[in-house]
Amino acid sequence: MSGSPALSVVRRERELAEATDGRVVDLLVVGLGVTGAGVALDAASRGLSVVAVDAHDLAFGTSRWSSKLVHGGLRYLAHGQVGVAHESAVERGVLMTRTAPHLTRALPMLVPLQPSVAPGAARLTRAGLVAGDLLRLAARTPRDVLPRPRRLSRTETLGLVPGLRADGLRGGLLSWDGQLEDDARLVVGLARTAATYGARVLTRTRVTELSGDGAVVRDELTGTTSTIRARTVVNAAGIWAGGLVPGVRLRPSRGTHLVLRSAALEGLTTAVMAPVPGSTSRFVFALPQPEGRVYVGLTDEPVDGDVPDVPVPTDAEIEFLLGVIGPAFERPVTRADVVGAYAGLRPLLDTGPGGATADLSRRHAVLESADGVVTVVGGKLTTYRRMAEDAVDRALARTPLAAGPCRTRDLPLVGAAPRAALARVDAPARLVRRYGAEAPALLAHGRGLGLDDATLLAPVADGLATTRAELIWGVVQEGALDVDDLLDRRTRIGLVPADRVLAEAAAAEVLALLT
Repeated sequence: MSGSPALSVVRRERELAEATDGRVVDLLVVGLGVTGAGVALDAASRGLSVVAVDAHDLAFGTSRWSSKLVHGGLRYLAHGQVGVAHESAVERGVLMTRTAPHLTRALPMLVPLQPSVAPGAARLTRAGLVAGDLLRLAARTPRDVLPRPRRLSRTETLGLVPGLRADGLRGGLLSWDGQLEDDARLVVGLARTAATYGARVLTRTRVTELSGDGAVVRDELTGTTSTIRARTVVNAAGIWAGGLVPGVRLRPSRGTHLVLRSAALEGLTTAVMAPVPGSTSRFVFALPQPEGRVYVGLTDEPVDGDVPDVPVPTDAEIEFLLGVIGPAFERPVTRADVVGAYAGLRPLLDTGPGGATADLSRRHAVLESADGVVTVVGGKLTTYRRMAEDAVDRALARTPLAAGPCRTRDLPLVGAAPRAALARVDAPARLVRRYGAEAPALLAHGRGLGLDDATLLAPVADGLATTRAELIWGVVQEGALDVDDLLDRRTRIGLVPADRVLAEAAAAEVLALLT
């Protein structure tokens, strides 16, 4: 590793010119979601020359619309997908202990034993939690990272989540899973780490033609069309992958989440899992986030027709989520409590007619087209690293190149450090939680621009936690090119439309200052 992690408009312009000057790179990656960024890092860290492109921005697609969890695979066990469950548990441990401890933490998750949970279902759920802990053990994730599940008394349950409906409450089942600070921040961290290994990371670069030896691309900022030549190509475009090569058939499913203020659920700090009526393995989650938000999700609805750039939740999905989670709490949760909503499309591989998308395997697939494009689809955010490894391995099997073994299992992302070291970082806790060991650099950079700490740490608008230092960092280090990049992907203010309106002026001001 010898390069800089800084992504900027100047670097993009220079590296796009280099990528299209007629040279042949080892690997072209299409898509800069979590999988594509993971492929770029995997390949670059093996010593390959890499160009990674996206028609929009880092984390523009499904990767930013997740539940912000790193799952241990419990749900997959319920569907008999033991291999997927074990893989998820292993990759959760990798993220939480080695590659991204700065972006992950343990999240307590409670199943309240209310009248809607029959005793038999409670026993089945408890057995599942024990099985989930065995997955943790098999994955060698320490118990001080993810504690043991246990049964709670009624008093303990109400003490943990005071807002629960108390009528008929028999207690609760407490377990732990991994939570991401933010899914888009993980993608940004992957892309910037790949850049330190020499990968050229090019946003606003749309592929118009793709083949096994490169692509025709259009610079979406200038409209200029050019060619990138490559020895091998990986298509990691997610839900759009099937539109780039023939023979890739996907059955998209839409996962919708609601965004609430935490006050609507009495300051919830423990995730609550409410069972979906009629199912023994599906739950709706109320997932507390830092600084006053709760995400409620999620749905699993088949999607037909054209793939939109930004999926939109349906009214029926919103009502479904409220209808499941609402009865778990004493105070009714209503449509008036919903301050935002978002939906992502899962790129599930079509394995044949019939069946619900919820029943399709979440195992990823690596395919190869007739002209040699390697496509990776399916999978989960948690397992991105294994997906990337398998895709690069397939590309190298097809086109032998001078490459070392995969290194990403033990390769920390920019900002990563052991948890004990993160606790000693001299910076505000919010910045450490989002930027890890890089947090002091945000302030140092701002001071270099002549700004004092009071200005840098001031909220970008009343009632928001995001600071001016974060907006500046998003432009000079994380490749943000416009207001949408800053508010919708670097900071996630945009998940609440009313908050986004408040922050637009500050984002525009920072962009005008730095670009």
